[in-house]
Amino acid sequence: MITFYDFPSTKPGQAWNPNTWKTRYSLNYKQIPYKTEWVEYPDVAGLCKKIGIPPTSKNADGSDLYTLPAIYDSSTGTGIADSLLIAEYLEKTYPDTPKLFPHGTAVLQSSFNDAFMSKLEALWQFVLPVTATRLNPSSEEYFTRTRTAVFGKPLKDVFPKGEEHVAEWKKLKDGFVAIDGWYQKSGGSTFIMGETPVFADFIIGGFVFFAKAIFGEDSEEWKDMVLWNGGRWDKIVISLEKYAQVV
Repeated sequence: MITFYDFPSTKPGQAWNPNTWKTRYSLNYKQIPYKTEWVEYPDVAGLCKKIGIPPTSKNADGSDLYTLPAIYDSSTGTGIADSLLIAEYLEKTYPDTPKLFPHGTAVLQSSFNDAFMSKLEALWQFVLPVTATRLNPSSEEYFTRTRTAVFGKPLKDVFPKGEEHVAEWKKLKDGFVAIDGWYQKSGGSTFIMGETPVFADFIIGGFVFFAKAIFGEDSEEWKDMVLWNGGRWDKIVISLEKYAQVV
């Protein structure tokens, strides 16, 4: 049995994090049995060290950085973090399940992730200040403190206002226009490679669901986003609903 570690929010049972969504979509798509354990931000490092899940990178001070998503597979005794590494592990360990990386596409999809993230640089200033308010107290404190250090100013002041808000929101929209162009080249299909999703679609779906969950369906931001590119982004979330179970 796989144990999947995810971040909770103030709404019990609601998944929200874009990176952990990639793994949840992958597990559900491949129909691999798993259970979710919710982990608050300050507890991630201790958990990973305890069960042998390696760090994913380094902090600014050179210490190990432990992140989610992470899984522990009791059938193989394997603990692993990072959504792409988890997807590759699932593909190799459970070969008789639907493919996340059709033959010859693994490198392409990894490169796609880098290209996709480059188009979302304007997103963080809008979502991170709001994200903090959606977290339980211990995670809210940790999240606010660490992101304040990154931005060099109070997290609440990161959210753009006035003319800056208009300009930065346009940058975000332009980024999604570019991503929509990639879909256009696939012949207008629902997903990047046709009518069947691959890991790249879970990357996009995870971030779009993240925006929906953090802003809220009734927010002006989400109401605007659903109109972009012929409603493509809301359609993607809807198309992936069958793989969005939280178990």
